[in-house]
Amino acid sequence: MAKTKLIRPHGSDELKILLLEGKAREEGLKKAETLPKVELSSREVGDLIMMGIGGFTPLEGFMGYDDWKGVCEEMKMADGVFWPIPITMSYEEKIDSGKEIALISGETKEIMGIMKVTESYKIDKEFECQNVFKTTDNEHPGVKMVMGQKEWNIAGKITVLSESYFPEEFKGIYQRPSESRRIFEEKGWKVIAALQLRNPMHRSHEYLAKIAIEVSDGLYIHQLVGKLKPGDIPADVRVKCINTLVDNYFVKDRVVTGGYPLDMRYAGPREALLHALFRQNFGCTHMIIGRDHAGVGNYYGPFDAQNIFHELWDGALECKMLPIDWTFWCYKCGGMVSMKTCPHKKEDRLFLSGTALRKALSEGSDVPAEFSRPEVLAILREFYANLKDKVEVKLHGYATGDAADKKK
Repeated sequence: MAKTKLIRPHGSDELKILLLEGKAREEGLKKAETLPKVELSSREVGDLIMMGIGGFTPLEGFMGYDDWKGVCEEMKMADGVFWPIPITMSYEEKIDSGKEIALISGETKEIMGIMKVTESYKIDKEFECQNVFKTTDNEHPGVKMVMGQKEWNIAGKITVLSESYFPEEFKGIYQRPSESRRIFEEKGWKVIAALQLRNPMHRSHEYLAKIAIEVSDGLYIHQLVGKLKPGDIPADVRVKCINTLVDNYFVKDRVVTGGYPLDMRYAGPREALLHALFRQNFGCTHMIIGRDHAGVGNYYGPFDAQNIFHELWDGALECKMLPIDWTFWCYKCGGMVSMKTCPHKKEDRLFLSGTALRKALSEGSDVPAEFSRPEVLAILREFYANLKDKVEVKLHGYATGDAADKKK
């Protein structure tokens, strides 16, 4: 492997790439046609692709019982390597160890990979949910995913044969870690901050991004192009919004945009750690963690996702947190500020959030000009004007600023 100045991948000196290409892929597909077929959920497909492209280095397959239990309880796999969220697949029946199976997308029926089964095991789903999500409430979308899994978990090493529709549908955005790392190398960047996005960028996101650029060589705007919960803005619309904002309001040589294929789990603090972990694999040294990162509803405190980074042991994760306080527009300051920089009162402030923006747009309400750039609002208004099936968007204290005075 060529010498690099970039951060090393998580738990490995090089990316663990499980994706076959060329002749090896053709042979793999022929073999898969002869094997028993097992369907994967959308979440499992995203996890498999991430393992394929090296985004989940050092994983080589779906986790067995010891890894699952260690990750749930201590955020450690059986070999001691840090990992915050179980990466598992489920099936309705036990599969004998040593058997090979073809892994199929339940959505597209495409052959995604091959697994050599090493283990079949049952889990306590409530135990996983309580540890990972800090709740067993089935209204939590991540809990609902886990509780909806089939009876058995199937573990084993995999080879990956497809990246599904992501390379074509999100051409120019979807990236492998090897690609983002090559771009960072070519730019000569060493200190690279990642911005996680599942919403179009409003002014708070823009503010976070520009703070990060000031203290790093460059910013990686890394957006989720997998599935979200009902009511969230779809990936293609979000990509258009983000590209428009970057083209008009950022210095081109300081920003790289990319997309990754996971579904959101909405695991709050644990998912923030996972976000930092795989950004390290993509070449980033820092992960921006702001208010209620990867949260949903009122399940987590506004800064729980920052606090969990302080609970890690030395050497657990090389990608460091870039913590940023509650941000908002202050009419007296005349711009975007944070709790650390603004001395004014709540009535002088406009709190910005993706949830509040989605609610206003879905209901046809006025959106203050300070909320988002006009070019972005134009795209979003067009999307909502043509949206037939609208989902009620519920506000919580973090979206309105009502909880802003709470301590971290």
